[in-house]
Amino acid sequence: MTSLLMTPAARLRRIVRRVTGDTSSPLAGRTVLVTGASSGIGEATAYAVARRGATVLLAARRAADLERVRAGIEGEGGTAHVHPCDLTDGAAIDRMVAQILAEHGAVDYLVNNAGRSIRRSLALTHDRFHDFERTMAVNYFGPVRLTMGLLPAMRAQRFGHVVNIVTWGVQVKAPKFAAYIASKTALDTFSRIAGRETWGDNVTFTNIRVSLVRTPMVAPTEAYRNARAATPEQAAERVVRALEERPITMNTLAGSAAEVLNLVAPRLSDWAMAAADRRFPDSAAARAEQAAGDQAVS
Repeated sequence: MTSLLMTPAARLRRIVRRVTGDTSSPLAGRTVLVTGASSGIGEATAYAVARRGATVLLAARRAADLERVRAGIEGEGGTAHVHPCDLTDGAAIDRMVAQILAEHGAVDYLVNNAGRSIRRSLALTHDRFHDFERTMAVNYFGPVRLTMGLLPAMRAQRFGHVVNIVTWGVQVKAPKFAAYIASKTALDTFSRIAGRETWGDNVTFTNIRVSLVRTPMVAPTEAYRNARAATPEQAAERVVRALEERPITMNTLAGSAAEVLNLVAPRLSDWAMAAADRRFPDSAAARAEQAAGDQAVS
């Protein structure tokens, strides 16, 4: 179950569409930039917005995979353009922004989806400060730099919407996710403040606090293998809903319940999370990487 914190304008738009029977999408004819579009939620989102008539700009590191997604979208009659970019490289982001503005004009919608997830206890992280640095680079500094690059054009045209794929961990604060949840919380907070500053220019932000989604990012964690998880396509439908209705936040019921428990009974919440921490140890991938690897794990 999902709860929406919708703006009055978003509620009005939904009511008008229902009353008039308007089945068209606000995305039709718009330009949507999706990061992390080479797989998972990003790829599924790219297809979903293209099917609603948007021109999709595909961004990720892997150019070959982006070309595959572009070909798939065009095979369905959609329009897509490829913009390979390493979101940990600030200069590369600036070049991509300049190219996009020159070739496509202002971006109407931005989906900050690209991310890095690390599930590792602090006990295995004392000599791995780069875990925090790399996670912040992908999950916070990259999307913030990209957003800041595109905001002036959005504000000038007096329309824009930014959707951030964050995590229900912002509310739950689960053990072993210190690096990951901290980076997503930073993006969540940045966007709430940015949205207040751009409100008068009709530029808005949505934070989607997603729960577990079955993507390659979660594969290394044994505890997730039999856990209930959404498909990338189900997650993409939530992204489309956020793009069309422009709510402030999209939460899960479980995340909201955990947030309330953290507020009203913090010590009880600590006890429950500590028990879960003991029950679900570090994954084999996290332990192996701590000893001899550098790849992202979830």
